[in-house]
Amino acid sequence: MSFADHSIADLGRLLRCRALSATELTRWTLEQAEATNGTLHAFISLLPERAMAEAAAADRAFASGIDLGPMQGIPYAAKDLFDAKGVATTCQSKFGLEAVADADAGVIERLTTGGAVLIGKTSTFEFALYGPDPDLAFPLARNPWNLEHYTGGSSSGSAVAIAAGLVRMGLGTDTGGSIRTPSSWCGTVGLKPTFGRVTRRGCFPLSASLDHCGPLARSVSDAAIALQVLAGHDADDPDCHDGPVPNYLEGLERSTAGTRVGIAVPLLETASAETLAAVERTADLLRSEGAEVFEVATPDLLSFGSVVRALLIIEGYHVHEQRMRDRIEDFGPLSARRLALAPAYSAPDYLAALKARRLLAEAVSGVLRTCDVILCATTPGSAPALTQEATPFDPATPSMTNPQNVMGNPAISVPVGLDSNGLPLAVQLVGRLFEEATLLQVAHTVERLTGWQKIGLPNVQYQPGQGVPA
Repeated sequence: MSFADHSIADLGRLLRCRALSATELTRWTLEQAEATNGTLHAFISLLPERAMAEAAAADRAFASGIDLGPMQGIPYAAKDLFDAKGVATTCQSKFGLEAVADADAGVIERLTTGGAVLIGKTSTFEFALYGPDPDLAFPLARNPWNLEHYTGGSSSGSAVAIAAGLVRMGLGTDTGGSIRTPSSWCGTVGLKPTFGRVTRRGCFPLSASLDHCGPLARSVSDAAIALQVLAGHDADDPDCHDGPVPNYLEGLERSTAGTRVGIAVPLLETASAETLAAVERTADLLRSEGAEVFEVATPDLLSFGSVVRALLIIEGYHVHEQRMRDRIEDFGPLSARRLALAPAYSAPDYLAALKARRLLAEAVSGVLRTCDVILCATTPGSAPALTQEATPFDPATPSMTNPQNVMGNPAISVPVGLDSNGLPLAVQLVGRLFEEATLLQVAHTVERLTGWQKIGLPNVQYQPGQGVPA
């Protein structure tokens, strides 16, 4: 039996009425992950012993009438930047091969407390810096829609695991778009929450002022369930917001009639014709539901990208300075070249970037006083072919996902259909600070109106392979 098309809510109902056990679901998930990894390389490591123990604990809780929450008994994956006790946090780097964690990351701790089942650690870029870099300790994840096309940013393994039907939810990080870009190119939902909404404790840092943790998921409702578990204050994370957590599920089905949607034309400057058409179709569908849709003016992509590049390189070098001094040869060439730019920045340069960041955030906050959400695109187009000479992750290329990291506002990538080559297309919605509930509501409407959930998962012809180490 395949469980790929059952939502987290559906699986929860089956688990609670005992029509399905967490042990059965977890065993199936592990078998599928092992069978496909020789082709997709979604996982750096599988954790069968931990997974089966957590599944058995979830089953015992169900049998005793104990309900730990909506993720109880549900398998999930975690990007290999998150610590899992007793497992190496490799960060897809030679440096991390023996970096065994002594405790779970905050997000994994929350999911474990909620009865969820961690099945493995997923592929990324080296330290989530830049990529894809073939000169790394592990193979690069491959796109299930077409193995000869890119998967996206550094949370690519989690996106691949979801797109392949292995899990409904995976954890990712987003510093300049690394949750949303792979979601766009692999046809998953990718949610970057408000800065501080989700704890970063136990997640390997890249840029202290830009890093966000959040879920990638098969559907908007799956992402809402995941955020319900992940959100909340963590006293051991000084940047974690100390405020109430709304119910992200109760408003999902609410009508978007009267919702004000601003189309950010300056954020669409690099969009392909097919992407622009997808944004326009989405706007028309929202209008058909009674939403008020109009154009809004924001700063341009290049302004945001310049700030992200400066902050990421300077703050990233701060994390890796000793490694760069002592073992630069152990970095992949892409990471080393990017970090080597940091000494060219001065303290006044860093302060100027912080000032520019504040001004850009204030400008977008002003726009969001005129509308409830901003509609734009996640990526310029569908996943480029691996044969493309210029890497789509070149930091000189304006990114459609950088602005939301500068601002700290929540943003979600929602797949809306397939392009002429059969690859996923996505739109991006941006909300006000800590208003993920509204963002999820509009995203759920977009998902329903576009019919994305009726599009089947890609049919990958898997090749026999070594799989992953346990």
